[in-house]
Amino acid sequence: MKQIFTFVIAAAMATSACAQGVDQGRKNAPQFTPAWSNQTRADAQDSGVSMQIDVLAEGLDTPWGVEVLPEGGYLVTERSGALRLVRDGQVSAPIDGTPQVLAQRQGGLLDVALAEDFATSRVIFLTYAKPMAGGMSATAAARGVLSADGIALTELRDVFVQDPPSPNAMHFGSRAVPQGDFLFVTTGEHFSTREREFSQDVDKTYGKVVRVNLAGGGAAGNPFDNEVWTLGHRNVQGADIRPADGTLWTLEHGAAGGDELNKITAGANYGWPVVSYGVNYNGSSIGSGQARGEGFTEPQYYWDPVIAPGGFAFYEGAMFKGWEGDVLAASLNPGGLVRLVLEGDRVVGEERFLNGEIRVRDVEIDRDGAILILDNTQGRLLRLTPE
Repeated sequence: MKQIFTFVIAAAMATSACAQGVDQGRKNAPQFTPAWSNQTRADAQDSGVSMQIDVLAEGLDTPWGVEVLPEGGYLVTERSGALRLVRDGQVSAPIDGTPQVLAQRQGGLLDVALAEDFATSRVIFLTYAKPMAGGMSATAAARGVLSADGIALTELRDVFVQDPPSPNAMHFGSRAVPQGDFLFVTTGEHFSTREREFSQDVDKTYGKVVRVNLAGGGAAGNPFDNEVWTLGHRNVQGADIRPADGTLWTLEHGAAGGDELNKITAGANYGWPVVSYGVNYNGSSIGSGQARGEGFTEPQYYWDPVIAPGGFAFYEGAMFKGWEGDVLAASLNPGGLVRLVLEGDRVVGEERFLNGEIRVRDVEIDRDGAILILDNTQGRLLRLTPE
């Protein structure tokens, strides 16, 4: 099962000495300018890193989320509905007790996350497209207890179900991020022209970051006295807690341009679909036709054209020297791994690996500081280490 090969970073992708912006290609919305320097097309970086890639698992069916187990091994979701344990080069049979999913279009089994007390509780969280009555579906999050042998989930129950359900099996989000007594869940707005407007409605959980109690239900201290934590998102498929300060950050898909990295602040409105740094796929304007507006929170970074982001992780570890605290983001289109260098809350540099080679759906950091990525192209779990 295990294979090893190497690649060398192309020098053309990074010219930090010249401090020029990353070459992202032709803009979809050239009429928009960033709100500050390096809000997009930040200075290209060259870390000089060559990578070794180990194939930890292959033959996975559209892998979507990966989580590192403290005792060794990895949990991997397949969008078709299976949760699998990868250990010692072996991929388990589907773990029993997972929820029934709507495996249509963008729907299916999505993220997996460990409770902070997993070592003693064995609790995990899953996000998924939940089939509802009348052919409808909704983003949902469930919690369950993973058996010690990793073959079954018990005590499975939903802790969040998006409301209202949707007839459109698109833009489900969704990542789950436990923090303290609460669980953050990201959602999408189901793509249609009508439903995208729900992103601005605080009484609907479309296009939101929600915060619920670990047992379910809106958390005390939420800004709108319901499950909603922030609003104005399109389709949030990346989320992680920044270790340096405990803040939640997210990655979301734009349309043609306008992919965003956002720092999440309770009660903030991130603008979709009123403002965007992109345009509709047919080239028409989105909402007001403006990139920014009063009352809307600016993205910390945006891409035009898109990287089509999946999951991301803040780097923690000693294996990649000088990368501590950097954002490592999955790219589905053009594909690859995107590294963002942060100074404070601002992005100051961008570097790309495997550019255009692999559709990467998720990124996690292994126990020893290696980088894990899910290869959506060939159904593989890959481990990256410096050569």
